[in-house]
Amino acid sequence: MNSAASVILLLTLSCPISAQNRIPLDPPVSTFSIVARDSATGQMGVAVASRYFAVGSVVPWAEANVGAVATQANVNVGYGKRGLELLRAGLTAPQVIRQLLEEDTFPGKDGRQIAVVDAKGNVETYTGPNAPTWAGGVKGDTWAAQGNILVGPEVPAAMGKAFESTQGELAERMYAALKAGDAVGGDKRGRESASILIVCDKCARNTNNDRYVYINVDDNPDPFAELRRLLDLALLQNYQGRAYQLFDAGKVQEARLAAEKTVKYAPNSPGGHMSLGYLNYMAGDKEGALAEFRKARDLSPEFQNSWEAAVKQRSGFKRIAEDKEFMKKLFPER
Repeated sequence: MNSAASVILLLTLSCPISAQNRIPLDPPVSTFSIVARDSATGQMGVAVASRYFAVGSVVPWAEANVGAVATQANVNVGYGKRGLELLRAGLTAPQVIRQLLEEDTFPGKDGRQIAVVDAKGNVETYTGPNAPTWAGGVKGDTWAAQGNILVGPEVPAAMGKAFESTQGELAERMYAALKAGDAVGGDKRGRESASILIVCDKCARNTNNDRYVYINVDDNPDPFAELRRLLDLALLQNYQGRAYQLFDAGKVQEARLAAEKTVKYAPNSPGGHMSLGYLNYMAGDKEGALAEFRKARDLSPEFQNSWEAAVKQRSGFKRIAEDKEFMKKLFPER
């Protein structure tokens, strides 16, 4: 061992580290989040951002027809699972928070932060007196915004204002809330990760799945840009599947509206324009169909192959192929 190393070791052994200066093994999940419910659709969820690695693996918890929980600050991750259990048992959001605090036997309870929204429409947020400052939250009729180690109370205030003023579905409103919180300073340590979890009954992709949106950015200097990209992809997939489910159920106009959303979230996807063109035609809008098919053709050099494959796969496309006047407009070179 060289002399410099010996001095460092001697100083380490002779100078006990105080509790105040000790590096914590479990640093607080310092973050800002919003829990919310859409009363029109029944969707519920959590959106969160932080200067903390993989915040989506810790903070957000939600279950369709039950509720959503955000657990953070001097975090007890068990609040998530236990909070959903209590909601499932019939407790309201304020009752759940009280029960969780009463049951908590782990150190640091006075530094916890938690927010809960339930399927009945109740919402509550709690910040312990020793949560890392600045810490606090605000709530509205269907949402609660909160955070810790923030630049100040303007963060949750801006989140609530953005949530209430943004139009569209719950995912868009929650993303807007996160962006607004970041715009006024957010986590005063900086940025690293973000997550959105939204659940609903029988409206998510795949069988027996209530996660309508669950996207995570774990380590990124600008998690909001990446979260936006992932949200666009998630909503694209949801609406794409929804469009054909509705069409197969005979709900052509509803399917067409869903297909319009796929084009909104992926304007440069030839497949999206192809689907919307098909559904426009089936809804009786030939001009709209022609416009979308032309966009798909302009975007894809493989349009001809895609068209021929679609004609073989779907009877509706065969019907279009037999419409000589329409086909002449779509393929004037033939």
